[in-house]
Amino acid sequence: MGYKTDIEIAREANKKPIQEIGDKLGIPSEHLLPYGHDKAKVSQDFINSVQDRKNGKLILVTAINPTPAGEGKTTTTVGLGDGLNHIGKKAMICIREASLGPNFGMKGGAAGGGYAQVVPMEEMNLHFTGDFHAITSAHSLLSAMIDNHIYWGNELEIDVRRVQWRRVVDMNDRALRQINVSLGGVANGFPREGGFDITVASEVMAILCLANDLKDLERRLGDMIVAYRRDRTPVFARDIKAEGAMTVLLKDAMQPNLVQTLENNPAFVHGGPFANIAHGCNSVIATTTALKLADYVVTEAGFGADLGAEKFMNIKCRKAGIAPSAVVLVATVRAMKMNGGVAKADLGAENVEAVKKGCPNLGRHIENVKSFGVPVVVAINHFVTDTDAEIQAVKDFVKAHGAEAVLSRHWELGSEGSADLARKVVEVADAGNANFSPIYDDDMPLFEKIETIAKRIYRADEVLADKKIRDQLKLWEEQGYGKLPICMAKTQYSFSTDPNLRGAPTGHSVPVREVRLSAGAGFVVVVCGEIMTMPGLPRVPSAEAICLNDAGQIEGLF
Repeated sequence: MGYKTDIEIAREANKKPIQEIGDKLGIPSEHLLPYGHDKAKVSQDFINSVQDRKNGKLILVTAINPTPAGEGKTTTTVGLGDGLNHIGKKAMICIREASLGPNFGMKGGAAGGGYAQVVPMEEMNLHFTGDFHAITSAHSLLSAMIDNHIYWGNELEIDVRRVQWRRVVDMNDRALRQINVSLGGVANGFPREGGFDITVASEVMAILCLANDLKDLERRLGDMIVAYRRDRTPVFARDIKAEGAMTVLLKDAMQPNLVQTLENNPAFVHGGPFANIAHGCNSVIATTTALKLADYVVTEAGFGADLGAEKFMNIKCRKAGIAPSAVVLVATVRAMKMNGGVAKADLGAENVEAVKKGCPNLGRHIENVKSFGVPVVVAINHFVTDTDAEIQAVKDFVKAHGAEAVLSRHWELGSEGSADLARKVVEVADAGNANFSPIYDDDMPLFEKIETIAKRIYRADEVLADKKIRDQLKLWEEQGYGKLPICMAKTQYSFSTDPNLRGAPTGHSVPVREVRLSAGAGFVVVVCGEIMTMPGLPRVPSAEAICLNDAGQIEGLF
């Protein structure tokens, strides 16, 4: 039996005018700023007007470590949101915007899949409402102003060897990781080393996703450290006088984007920091606004629970003052088999023993999420090749870990296929058993926070960091940054820093290559192993298959 592609299904969607979607949430049309007929931004005035309302229940969707077999975290997030509405609950979803880099690289689109998608799919995966362009522009403005300040006399006495602010572009371009700037003579400034990160790794992106409003945004932008003087004192973005103009560029980008699922249920799609190199959550303003508008809000955290969920709990919840009532942990039978040593080409054949062998990865994620004091439901994202015996093996394993696994067929059947998962999530969330707490205190020294994550979440034996890194962390503590949370930059494919080490490894070490202070966002980035803040394209990038067909329609976006 043949199945339609995601883009074919999305193209056939019966979308409603965005004003009708706003009506479902009680958003008057005058508070929607339309971008075409099927997407709109929600005004800050409306957001301010609902702050006295009671919060709904927050449901976090996370996953096992990703494999080439596919897990379907966003698909499950969308399917669960539709399923909750299907069983009569007032629910909405909050997800991140897609980065052009992975869209044209390895991943393809990022709006769900099958009959559990957010639309308009093509626009969301490309330029959407221009938020990422605004972030790139604001970041680039600061880059230009720093070098301009140095060129016109360097009144702030910036040490050009210690300019911390890198440039960004929303594309996977490894050639830009390390570059020389200002070459070509006196008229072009003072030559120095520089480099590019991908836009979703920008501190500006993190700030937009953590700020409460425009005033908070401007304050945080001003707090960013962009360089150091010869005496090692920091130079802030406010010293360059850049934060006001940056805020102007980000004014519209700060407003959440309202769109809809295939079943015409409301969704906020806003912000998009990477989860392996940034904090991996959609914007605080979108999530907290959704909690005022719906009884259940389903949101996702990037990649596996060791990255996305850990950062959601320790960074986003801490900063925003929110807490999940339940966590949905997504797994697939195919991924269990791959963790159990089966080659991708052989995943279609039944192999119950391989499923059992691969389940420890799932078990560790269950234990980790529970350590935050939040109950877990496992969602088995169904593939048509799954057998009853393989599904039962996963259910039995999860039951032995004190949780319940529910088969969900949202990809194939939409909300009808996710209704059972929705009922279980409501049961768990409404039971009120969540007792959320981050796994480390604000007052813990920075290096101990890193060790806590490495040992409790990754099950590492030790953190390897040279004296220079440890001294840097101590200096930041002396400067008043010791209470900040940690944002680990690590491979998403393993609990360890080795992407090829699947399953649930123990006895490994976490080597720290670099630490970066994101003073505006309010966390310390810890770069581990070989992780790159500017990804590269694969040997055969998705871009090679993306094109317009004879009807002028986009092909090749997954």
